[in-house]
Order: sequence, then C-alpha cells, then structure tokens
Amino acid sequence: MLSRTTACRGAQRAARQLSSTQKRGLAAPASGSFQYQSGEAKGVKFASRDFAGPTTTLALVAKAGTRYQPLPGLTEGLANFAFRATERRSTLRIVRESELLGATLTAHHSRENLVLEAKFLRDDLPYFVELFGEVASQTKYQPHVYNEEVLPMIHFAHTRFVNSPVDMAINSAHSLAFHRGLGNSTASASQTPYTKYLDAETIEQFSKSAYAKSNFAVVANGADHGEFSKWVGQFFNEVPATPLQQLSQGTEQTKYHGGEERLAHDGGNAIVIAFPGSSSFTGQFYKPEIAVLGSLLGGQSAVKWSPGFTILGQAKATPSTLVQTTSAIYSDAGLLYTSITGSAQAVAETAKAAVDAIKKIAAGEISSEQISKAKAAAKFKELENGQDIRAGLQLSGNGLVNNSQAYQIDEVAKAIDGVSEEAVKSAAKTLLENRASVSAVGDLFVLPYAEELGLKV
Repeated sequence: MLSRTTACRGAQRAARQLSSTQKRGLAAPASGSFQYQSGEAKGVKFASRDFAGPTTTLALVAKAGTRYQPLPGLTEGLANFAFRATERRSTLRIVRESELLGATLTAHHSRENLVLEAKFLRDDLPYFVELFGEVASQTKYQPHVYNEEVLPMIHFAHTRFVNSPVDMAINSAHSLAFHRGLGNSTASASQTPYTKYLDAETIEQFSKSAYAKSNFAVVANGADHGEFSKWVGQFFNEVPATPLQQLSQGTEQTKYHGGEERLAHDGGNAIVIAFPGSSSFTGQFYKPEIAVLGSLLGGQSAVKWSPGFTILGQAKATPSTLVQTTSAIYSDAGLLYTSITGSAQAVAETAKAAVDAIKKIAAGEISSEQISKAKAAAKFKELENGQDIRAGLQLSGNGLVNNSQAYQIDEVAKAIDGVSEEAVKSAAKTLLENRASVSAVGDLFVLPYAEELGLKV
C-alpha cells in the first residue's frame, strides 16, 4: 500500500504536469480543427471536413424552412416525404438497403432550413450521395402516401406543439418579432390551414423549387474532400439547376417589429421575453457581444449542485423554475430570448428579475469577473456547437446557400474573444431601447403584462 506522503507527492507531480499542458489558454481551439473546405460541383454547392474515424454524416440543407413556404404546412409535408419511394426505388428498398448498411436516415426542419441527414460507415459515401440525389429529383409524391403516412405525422407534431406552453410562447415571440418569414410558426396550433391548403400535388410543386441546385447545399462530416466532390458532381445531374418557380415568400430583408401576445393554457405556464439579436456569423448583422450577453443572463447551471454564475440562475424564484436564455441566429437577423417555465407565480417573479438583470448590465453594475465567465461560457458553447455534427452541418449548409460561405466555428470563437465589457453593456442598453417581444402562455390572471415588467412593446 502507498503511504500518504508518496500519494501526495504523486498528486503534486500530476498537478504540475496538468498545469504545464494548460498554458495555451482557456477553451482555445486546436488550429484548423473545425474548418470546412467548400466548393461547387456542376452547380451544387458543397462543403466537407475530414474527421478521422470510421463513420460519416451527410446532410442536404435546403433553403426551404417555414420562412420560405408559400403555404402553411409545405415544409413539414416535404420533410415527411423524404426517403419514401422514388422513381428508382420503393420505400421498402430504401429502408432495407439502409439497414443492411447499418445507416440511419432522418429529415427535420427549422425556420430557414429543410435538412435531410444520413449517418453511415465511411466507405458507403457513394451510395448515400446517390440516394440524396434521387430524393431531391425523383421522389414520388403519391396521394395515398400523403393521406396515410404524411398527414398523420403532421397532426402528431401539432398535438405535441399545442401541449407545450414554452414551444407556443417561443413561436409566438418569433411571430411578434418578425411577423411573416422568420415569424412563421414551425408548427401550427390549428390543423385547419393544412386541410385547406395542403395535398400531395402542392408539396410536389414546392419540392421542385426547394430542391433546385441554387437552393441547397450538401455537407459532409468525415469525408475526403476530393472524393466527396467527385460523387456530388456525378449523382446530382438530374436535379434542376433553377427552381420551377422562384420563392418570393421570406426572401426580403427581415425586419424586427415587437409586441405582446397572451394565450390562456391549462397545461402549464411560460413567458418568453425577446429582443433583436445577432445574425449568423455568415450574415451581415453578426454581433458576438449578443452571445456573451446571453451567457451572462443564462439561467441554467453548467456545474452540478450549483446555481451557476449566470444572473438568472441565481435570481430565479424557485429551484424548480426553468430558465434559459437563447441567442437564435438566422441568415439575416437574430432573436435573443429568455424562456421561463414553472408555476405562474414563480414565472412572474422570474420574468421581473430577468428585466431587472438587463437593466443592471446596462448600468454597468456587473463585475469584470462575471463578464469574463460569460465570455468563456459563450466561447465554449460555440466550440461545442462546432463539434456537434448536426449543428455544424446545418450552419455550414445555411451559410453556403444564403451567403456562399461555410460556417467556420474557429473564427466565431476568435470574434467572441474580442468582445469588450463596454460592448456587452452597450448591447444591454440597446435591448432596453428597442421594443420587446413578450409572449405569456398559461394562467393569465397571474402572468404579468410587458408594461408591468417595465418593457416597451
């Protein structure tokens, strides 16, 4: 058995060795570790980064999110038709071949993007690039598939949406902030628009615009760039170069409006307080100080058994009150919002604390140490986001489609490093000068109005 003295000496040596390896700085990214190589093959934009490993993740990111849909439900309908029968393969064949290769296939959408995604063994890259080319150009939009398989999935998404007060509040806040375009809900609280506007033929017409070469990018994680370029150029020949019909909905520059909405709900209580934020790094309105401000407000602890350093993590009414501050970034705009859920009284008290926190930051009543912690947290989140394969694929695809450049996460981290204390304080002042977007869902007798919180709407 080791003596205590020997154990202590070993611990001290380990500590000295650990200290010497940490001299390059807190959360400093490895050089080039997250960088995408981008290019274009026969009109199709693509990007890749070659992570060492046996698996690959492939995504087709189309500029066909709810922002751009000309009619309600088209984005959801198109996502639910993905990986079903094409002119060359039945749904059963696609399923069986993918399972034999050990792959997973998914499709999802956001406000700006429709994303087709596949995860598979690295050597199977040609098969899945070919499959994506088929999905984009040869999917069969059959009425019986729409009625029996697609529409029930849309109804299920709506049911889940209307049973989540916080999701309703977040969508409401976006609608107040941006009206149409980015304000379009990712899911509707009513099924009526879908039965009125949606059918298989309408979805097929939308697909001919969504899946045009000028409207999407293909992104891969864990693929050799030269090989990826070869397969993209070979398997997307049948995809139309231009949209059948140019999509005008959502293409204009996003404008911020602000306002207030209150919705009664017996399933819980939520308030979302939102302000104009930052665009994506690839957009023209990127503001790294917004990410730092969001981390400073926070609400969730990163350390177990501690409320954390964030202002709202320490100021929330009860430990069971859930608070989260999010910087939602889009191609030409952004929304910084705090979501609060819990009992009606706790939500009301925490909402007041959130506004007071912004006023406190704007007045400069925040220590340099708190801002340093917020910068470190914001930088870590961005680097972690870069390591997250799904987030990296979607951000890079969105950047290529909208601004012709991939989302380089290392550069974002450097921008956050350059944020000053004065920039954070100035950002907080700007929030208070703008109209807020405030949505309350739940017990409206208890939940406060924006004016009672001291906000302009």
